[in-house]
Amino acid sequence: MSPAITLAAGEATEHRTLIITLFAIFVAATLVITVWAGRQTKDAADFYAGGRQFTGFQNGLAVSGDYMSAASFLGIAGAIALFGYDGFLYSIGFLVAWLVALLLVAEPLRNSGRYTMGDVLAYRMRQRPVRTAAGTSTIVVSIFYLLAQMAGAGVLVSLLLGITSDGGKIGIVALVGVLMIVYVTIGGMKGTTWVQMVKAVLLMLGALLLTFLVLLKFNFNISDLLGSAADNSAKGSAFLEPGLKYGATGTTKLDFISLGIALVLGTAGLPHILIRFYTVPTAKAARKSVIWAIGLIGAFYLMTLALGFGAAALIKPDEIIASNKAGNTAAPLLALHLGGVDSNWGAILLATISAVAFATILAVVAGLTLASSSSFAHDIYANVIKKGQATEKQEINAARYATVGIGAVSIVLGALSRDLNVAGLVALAFAVAASANLPTILYSLFWKRFTTSGALWSIYGGLVSAVGLVLFSPVVSGKETSMFPDVDFHWFPLENPGIISIPVGFVLGIVGTLLSKEEPDADKYAELEVRSLTGTGAH
Repeated sequence: MSPAITLAAGEATEHRTLIITLFAIFVAATLVITVWAGRQTKDAADFYAGGRQFTGFQNGLAVSGDYMSAASFLGIAGAIALFGYDGFLYSIGFLVAWLVALLLVAEPLRNSGRYTMGDVLAYRMRQRPVRTAAGTSTIVVSIFYLLAQMAGAGVLVSLLLGITSDGGKIGIVALVGVLMIVYVTIGGMKGTTWVQMVKAVLLMLGALLLTFLVLLKFNFNISDLLGSAADNSAKGSAFLEPGLKYGATGTTKLDFISLGIALVLGTAGLPHILIRFYTVPTAKAARKSVIWAIGLIGAFYLMTLALGFGAAALIKPDEIIASNKAGNTAAPLLALHLGGVDSNWGAILLATISAVAFATILAVVAGLTLASSSSFAHDIYANVIKKGQATEKQEINAARYATVGIGAVSIVLGALSRDLNVAGLVALAFAVAASANLPTILYSLFWKRFTTSGALWSIYGGLVSAVGLVLFSPVVSGKETSMFPDVDFHWFPLENPGIISIPVGFVLGIVGTLLSKEEPDADKYAELEVRSLTGTGAH
């Protein structure tokens, strides 16, 4: 084991104590915020939408906190460190996706819904089947996204505390799961939003510090930084050109197209991002929050260039892979090298950056769990099981019970996913969201003829095709980096299903509508159109 990994693993007691202390301070601070916010949560609007009291800037900060996940910080830095130019494609896709969210979804969704995506779909459709489908889709997408965060947490804390056993790593995943359950059940949307705002500030400061130190190391000469990264990677100029990961064969080129489509279209269908638009008082504030988010996220993704290429320039690729096969520890190892591998400064920087990354994971898992538990309680429990007769208290209690259930499922699946690249896992969640949610949202808002059958065909068809293709892809079996590396039952060659499942979701929405004998409610569509464009009658 290299000296860097040995130190990163916390084998020196004083460094481990420092790391644990920083983690404990952050967790304690966020728990205090959560308990405080929990006391302000009086009714369903507070629990689901934070009382709709957040400003455009506050929500923009929280949205960026929700979006800049472990995938952004750990996964993208690792992908760039190992694959150079091709790794940076994740950053581009994640950022461009916001334009789709801003132009097509943010404002109409804020005006049309109340607490969940299902509110918009059910407005002009048959309530029970559409809400059941929306709730199911929301939970599946959230669990895919949760896998990435859990995997990131397991890798990060194992690295820091020197835990090498599988049992220890699974224990860490379980700890993160328990913390997220506490955040959501106690704090609801108010607590989650404040934790996300704090985390966004910490992450931006952490990334700024690392970017500054990387550029300082190379005298602010970006050409020198890229040249050193190419030399140190042992790939030469190919490291700075397209094709290292996506270009060797026709299959990898297709995988790249599939990944790009999923990233660009996925954001506008992500449940934990969509529900953030309900926390602001007006559509104007929703639009403003997206503009703030684009600015903050754009700045952050520019900094991932410095983090990834800095790690490639300063750390041997073998050392990154020895620490984690998928490169998820490149950013923490970069912090260690910048501070000095055998120095206290190196340990302090490593501990600080890792605590920020851990904060990132906790904030995002809280947002995801809230989105899925809200959808279960509001769409499935209150409107399907109870047929609209549930009290607010019953609904909130159902959301809390759902949080525990979703947390348990995420812990089990997160433990199985601990060796996968977290950016790749999040790209799968984007593919599922773009296949099942986005077609239905767009058709509901903009297609007068759209019917309940079309919505069900689109959601379930997109969901089944995306998840089915993932199950039989190299992500699950057949490769050393698969979820089950020792077996091989994959027949679908691509790692991201978006190129097939997204068109399937859109086409099935049209087919289901055209085959349906149901007459769409023209009056309801007219009402929805006015409401989505003007906000008249919005909650």
